[in-house]
Amino acid sequence: MAPERQFSQALVDEDPALPTVADLYGDLDEDRTTEVMTVNIGPHHPATHGVLRLVVDLEGEVVRDLKPVIGYVHTGIEKSCEDKSYWKVIPFVERMDYVSYFFQMEAYCGAVERLIGLELPPRAKYLRTIMLELNRIHSHLVWLGTTALDLGAISMLWYCFRERDRILDLFEMATGQRMHTRYFQVGGVIEDLPLGWEEKCRSFVHDMPIRVGQYEALLDRNEVFLQRTKGVGIVSRERLLELGVTGPLLRAAGEPWDLRKAFDYLAYPEMDFKIPVGTVGDNYDRYRVRVAEMVESTKIIGQALEALPGGPFIAEDRKYVLPPRSELSTSMESLIHHFKLVTEGFRVDPGEIYYAIEGPRGELGCFVLADGSSKPARVHFRDPSFVNLQSFRDMAKDSYVADMICSLGMLDPILGGVDR
Repeated sequence: MAPERQFSQALVDEDPALPTVADLYGDLDEDRTTEVMTVNIGPHHPATHGVLRLVVDLEGEVVRDLKPVIGYVHTGIEKSCEDKSYWKVIPFVERMDYVSYFFQMEAYCGAVERLIGLELPPRAKYLRTIMLELNRIHSHLVWLGTTALDLGAISMLWYCFRERDRILDLFEMATGQRMHTRYFQVGGVIEDLPLGWEEKCRSFVHDMPIRVGQYEALLDRNEVFLQRTKGVGIVSRERLLELGVTGPLLRAAGEPWDLRKAFDYLAYPEMDFKIPVGTVGDNYDRYRVRVAEMVESTKIIGQALEALPGGPFIAEDRKYVLPPRSELSTSMESLIHHFKLVTEGFRVDPGEIYYAIEGPRGELGCFVLADGSSKPARVHFRDPSFVNLQSFRDMAKDSYVADMICSLGMLDPILGGVDR
């Protein structure tokens, strides 16, 4: 048994005139007025979580209030869509949430397809499902690597980007581009899979759960990471529902809401997968839900590859769909049709529609208003980053500044989608 510590009174006894705490600072009773300082954090560099400014009221190191200020990266994409034909809108919308570009394309193309009553071929549904789930894993890898970096786990960024690079290789092999691929087209996809792509994708699907196990071994046994995330940033399920929050943030609080299960779109009704949910709704649950979602996405991709049907990869309705490239050098009619569709576009009867899908950050919806011309009268997105940002104040209030930085990472906002 360790001996009891003995504290010497020599310093105090030698100089009884030393000032006391009360002499220096006055009476520190509970009724004293505390000093609250308002500071600006940001606008951050685009290489961080986005160009976001936070106006924070601090009492010491404790956050007493917080107000996000947005608009620093506003590009006017939605307004620009009104000046482009339906066919030319696609490259614009995929640059809003620049981490999950396939989802922006699916939300827009799916809305237009329902507006004109165009049915996708079965193979196109499966190809889109595969690309979406690869993009979901890609988005979660970027989130995990950058958030771990915020907490000091520097090596996690390199591990996550190792797998991210394999996904980008798959995108490049299938579409010719690593990012902003414009692979989705009204009526299907722009090209079929090249030879060898499926085998390369199967190899990734086999390896990814193993890699996720490595991520968990690095973080789940890290005492610093656990103390920084467990019990931090708790927001109740009821409060999240009041704010309209969806996606992993809502599921981490115990609400199993996933549009892939709730709605019938693409090949998801034929897929067997689980919806990971949390119990506490803290930052650790948000981490666990997203990591589990990566494993479930690999299951979906594997099932889609095994059941991938044959047939056309795009609808054969020539009113809305470009003719095959092979016909352009042999058919004058196909060449004329291609020219008119690219330059003038196709007309859509007056109407409006809202189409929603499950993005990496929650419900991603696209509203399209048609006025009978070849250009949409209005294109508006319900971006989950914009809606979910409302919950940041509840996560950070009455916590430390360091915990606020952790909560911002776990929020996973993409400011391109917030401002658009």
